[in-house]
Amino acid sequence: MKGANVSDHIVREAAKRLWAFHCKSDPLERADAIVGLGSYDLRVAEKCASLYAEGWAPEVLFSGATGNWTGSLFGASEADVFAKHAAECGLPPAVMCLEPNARNIGENMQFSARMLPSARHVILVTKPQTQQRCRATAAVQWPGATASVTSPATSFEDQPLPHHDMRALVCEMVGDLERIRTYPALGFQKHVNIPADVMDAFKTLRAAGLTDHMP
Repeated sequence: MKGANVSDHIVREAAKRLWAFHCKSDPLERADAIVGLGSYDLRVAEKCASLYAEGWAPEVLFSGATGNWTGSLFGASEADVFAKHAAECGLPPAVMCLEPNARNIGENMQFSARMLPSARHVILVTKPQTQQRCRATAAVQWPGATASVTSPATSFEDQPLPHHDMRALVCEMVGDLERIRTYPALGFQKHVNIPADVMDAFKTLRAAGLTDHMP
């Protein structure tokens, strides 16, 4: 991850500050549905299966077409792949429904809301580092329901995968912070206060060239 005039230690510490900012889970309440946001990370599907088994909601919706990292990774939509993996983890197919068209978090919310028009409380399950953005987006794009956002309990060190390494993870967090900064003005999500130390970390990582996921 090293960039010009930036040490690996400084970059790593900056990345961990962004991780701590993005990884904010909500207390869970019993909900009308669990919604798994599709991505490259099948641990999200496993978390959905676990939450259903624990009795948090009576149905599970998986949302996602293909995105920045899954176009060549899966041979089907993220929703289809997540549903198959969740079934392998014990989630009954009868309680699942699929939304295979969303290509970003805003569409995840909009399209899921259309499929669950009577839902008043939902549990949104996403990657750890996407929770802050997911929450801010749901507040605008799914106004008819309140949402609790959660994720697999994965550490910063354990989050990278063979197909999404540490550099990709840090670039993802940098790009999502830029979206959190700029999307409220576009009407895509609500405003989120970004602490000064998080902005400093963002600038450090941007200066180090970790900008592959910038909008």
